[in-house]
Amino acid sequence: GSKDAWVPIGKLEDMPVGEPFPFSFTRTQVNGWERTATNYGGFVLRKSEDPNDILILSSRCTHLACQVNWHAETSSYVCPCHDAAFDIEGNVLDGPPPRPLDVYDEFQLDEAGNLLIHIKGG
Repeated sequence: GSKDAWVPIGKLEDMPVGEPFPFSFTRTQVNGWERTATNYGGFVLRKSEDPNDILILSSRCTHLACQVNWHAETSSYVCPCHDAAFDIEGNVLDGPPPRPLDVYDEFQLDEAGNLLIHIKGG
């Protein structure tokens, strides 16, 4: 089975304040003969210079899990599947999503300045 893990998603110093910073990674799990790869992605929004003032959003649309993209010209995350739109903090602006974008609410900085998020196993 899978296990909980802290996964590095980038150096905090490389993430600009006030602008969504994209990240992605893949976790591979082996269960007997079965090998499963799961893709994760999202955006880090640093709200200020405070390293705790961070919002980390999943890039999966809450409608049918298509990948949303940040559009700076409209200041929104847009889903290409059904024209859903979310504001910079992940709240639904338009379209069929039933709720805001999911949040990675457990994060920490390591001693090297890397931002890590907690991924729950299951």
